[in-house]
Amino acid sequence: MRHPVPARDYYEILEVERDATPEVIKKAYRQMALKYHPDRNPGDKEAEEKFKQASEAFEVLSDAQKRGIYDRFGADGLRGSGYQPSSVADIFSHFQDLFGDFFGGGFGRRARGPRPGNDVLTAVDLSFREAALGVKREVSVERTARCSTCGGTGAAPGTSPKACGRCRGSGQVTTARGPIMFTTTCSTCRGRGAVVEHLCPSCEGDGEREESSAVTVNFPAGIDDGMRVRVVGQGEPGEPGAPAGNLYVDVRVLPDERWRRDGADLYIDVPISFAEAVIGSELELELLDGDVVTVKVVPGTQPGDSVILRKRGAPRLEGSGRGDVYVILKVEVPRKVSRNARKLLEQFDRAVRREAEESDE
Repeated sequence: MRHPVPARDYYEILEVERDATPEVIKKAYRQMALKYHPDRNPGDKEAEEKFKQASEAFEVLSDAQKRGIYDRFGADGLRGSGYQPSSVADIFSHFQDLFGDFFGGGFGRRARGPRPGNDVLTAVDLSFREAALGVKREVSVERTARCSTCGGTGAAPGTSPKACGRCRGSGQVTTARGPIMFTTTCSTCRGRGAVVEHLCPSCEGDGEREESSAVTVNFPAGIDDGMRVRVVGQGEPGEPGAPAGNLYVDVRVLPDERWRRDGADLYIDVPISFAEAVIGSELELELLDGDVVTVKVVPGTQPGDSVILRKRGAPRLEGSGRGDVYVILKVEVPRKVSRNARKLLEQFDRAVRREAEESDE
């Protein structure tokens, strides 16, 4: 059974600021989840509901893409993008994945096995056009990778790790504290379940080495400055039998000389002459996607007037159409004119004034 999106703000539920870092969010969730976990509050429906709400808030705020949508459009935006809260079973599974070492077997659920790989964070600069229209880019990533000499075992070639005598190969040590059983990572083998007697000469027993590699990242159309993209499984490798971490890419959007942006709406200043503003004209404008469109300047256009090109802006990140293009018309007034041009302008001014007077009569 799925529980509804709570009416309260997710940041309020976890009692964190809106600019809280992922580490602060995780710490806040951990404290709240420990406090309201159903196994610590048997039969307390209010505590169970608070646990569910905290878990749902963490599910959204710990995911860069979901958090970005929520910050911009709220819970309605999340539902519009197809998001559904996790089931109760998924919540408990996710909770165990995050905090298995703390709770261990004390709640009757599985202890965490080999540790997943660490997440990797990097940043990339996108051009204005790449961010607005989307792009697939190769991103250089510095990360720890499995040692190719020993295959990640940490043992010298021709040798193998041996089962840890302290945890008997489980990687976990269970102790009792009153009626509650706690399972922690074995300090002897660091949770690997095995110890290495003859170290690999390449990685000195770590099973890992630093390397630089290229990862293909798909930046969706409409991504904006300050957003973060997650690439699953492209972080550092986990311990044998555990998944790799994720790669997180922070996006910096470079400014453009001509174009400006507000969400999916694009803005551009287009200069026109005084004569074009008075009598009207047609201009050709090349859009970001390369299409050339005709912009009609109506007679009597005033400085700063705009022409709106509907649905010709950037794609909306949540996938509901495109924004608009606002063409801001800038009337250019020449600083100097020739003697002949001056006479013509004076004739023009007298004609305009005379027509205005006649229309008032």
